[in-house]
Amino acid sequence: MNRNLQTALILVVALLAGIGGYFANRGGQSEPGTQTREISTETVNALLALNLPDTHGHVQALEQWRGKVIVANFWATWCPPCRKEIPDFAAASQALADQPVQFVGISIDSLEKVQTFDEEFKVPYPLLIAGPEVLTLAAGFGNDARALPFTVIIDRDGKARHIKLGTLNREELEGRIRALLAL
Repeated sequence: MNRNLQTALILVVALLAGIGGYFANRGGQSEPGTQTREISTETVNALLALNLPDTHGHVQALEQWRGKVIVANFWATWCPPCRKEIPDFAAASQALADQPVQFVGISIDSLEKVQTFDEEFKVPYPLLIAGPEVLTLAAGFGNDARALPFTVIIDRDGKARHIKLGTLNREELEGRIRALLAL
């Protein structure tokens, strides 16, 4: 794929993600972008069945973290709100490092761009590389727009307990996780 076509494709996806996020957040919920509906076991299992390469080229199975609280954050380097929230995710990850919690970033981006991002921001949790097709899972979690950033927090029993379309700050993120750890 030539460089101009690749750039145009990234811009179109970014624009669609932004538009989707805008319309998804207009839903009239008390906390914009937060989903509280019941998510099927099949949807969670489909997420945990993903096997994606990390920034070192090693394939990582999300299933390996079953039994922990899993914070799966769908993001991209070209997504400004994603870039804004990752330092908070990194800080929360470090603050909860001694707990049964696993953060994982699922990037809808190229390996090279994610590696460059990781070198700059020193993200302390695995960053996995996925194509846009992985966003088909988003609809099962209520993100019909397939917009970014999008976060799913799964409890230790394998249930999706918190789903957020849009950014999460450190305080909100840690509060949600600590509540699940107390169960």
